[in-house]
Amino acid sequence: MNQKLKITDILALGFMLFAFFLGAGNIIFPPLAGQLAGEEVLPTMLGFLSTAVGLPLLGIIAIALVGGGWDKLTQDLPKTAATIVAVLFFIIIGPAFAAPRTGLVAYEMGLKPFIAEPSQIHLTIFSITFFVIASMFAWSQGKLLDVIGKVLTPVLFLGLLVLSVMVFVEPQGEIAAAQASYLTQPFSTGFLDGYNTMDTFASLMFGTLVIEALRTKKITEKRAITRYVIFAAFIAAGGLALVYVSLFYLGATSSTIAAGLDNGGAILSVYVQALFGTEGQLVLTTIVLLACLTTSIGLISACADYFSSLCSVGYKAWVVIVGAVCALVANVGLTQLIALSVPVLFALYPVAIAIVLLTLVRSRLPNRPLAYRVVVCVSLLFALIDAAKALSIDTSAFTFLPLYDYGMAWMLPTVIAIAAMLVVPKAQARQSEELVEDIA
Repeated sequence: MNQKLKITDILALGFMLFAFFLGAGNIIFPPLAGQLAGEEVLPTMLGFLSTAVGLPLLGIIAIALVGGGWDKLTQDLPKTAATIVAVLFFIIIGPAFAAPRTGLVAYEMGLKPFIAEPSQIHLTIFSITFFVIASMFAWSQGKLLDVIGKVLTPVLFLGLLVLSVMVFVEPQGEIAAAQASYLTQPFSTGFLDGYNTMDTFASLMFGTLVIEALRTKKITEKRAITRYVIFAAFIAAGGLALVYVSLFYLGATSSTIAAGLDNGGAILSVYVQALFGTEGQLVLTTIVLLACLTTSIGLISACADYFSSLCSVGYKAWVVIVGAVCALVANVGLTQLIALSVPVLFALYPVAIAIVLLTLVRSRLPNRPLAYRVVVCVSLLFALIDAAKALSIDTSAFTFLPLYDYGMAWMLPTVIAIAAMLVVPKAQARQSEELVEDIA
């Protein structure tokens, strides 16, 4: 059997993955971070790229290495624990936060500027229409590669390319001084800003869609699937990095024309109008609508695919359910939704990172079940400290922890736990596992 793809299909696969990732958070957070970072834009951007590009890339590679979706990624965790973590991840990137945010950003930047007196009814009508369209595209799961990779993404990429070039050719101001934590902790602040994209969560879900798309092209051999998924991951990561670099520079040079704005979408809107005039809003509307639509299609499809595997309700029924809940949650409002998502991300993002890192070193772990149990528990326990801090709960008792002040108290304990699991002797590892089971 021919297990090779044409170059055009490989590019389409990479573009599809790029479009899935490039959604609301990817567009609205970099401009604001760039403006606040000012002269510290480079270290801030590098921190952001670490979590918004590097970790999702590793996530997709991890999916490729295990040759499957969430079940294979967490095969060394107890099934119940793996299911609970997966459900939480899918709820976050699906109906609770990420997917409704795509509709909200599409409304705020794509339609609201054209309405003289915007009201709640406009948002309601738009969100229903938006998620009906997204659900219709997600309905035929096997056609995602042709629809997203070969039709919608090229148009989106062209619009982004025009914007990126113009940002560097005609910057609209000088780079100002850094503000707040961007002045004293630029890299770590950018690192945490990258959480907001939620793309490490998404990478663990989108990898399954890429594999499904490959199977529709008759690619079933594990080696071939691994190779093409990794190709797609690097294409998507390269595209994301280019977009982020241009949006950070846009933000850094926006203080003259967009001073005082506290929303990345508003900064981007003002900047584009300065670059292209009144027609610029149409360019921006096209980019935002396509970016948010393609991401929402991927999120709805990924959630429907996973939830249908847990029960007797079919994929298409879950598409309708997830789409309907997204439309409902979108009416909460963008500011409120972002505020609600921050502590949840602080609590669960380190768990996703830990699972990705464990998967990358899985072949070197003497006792995989024990390693996954210990590392995931450690990452979650210390991440809860950062989440409590984000909720303004008094966590001063933990100030002695390394990186506590940076909002990354989980990092060093998690790395130490992984390192320890790499050197635990097999015999001792088995005894330790029995001890853990006895305590449990």
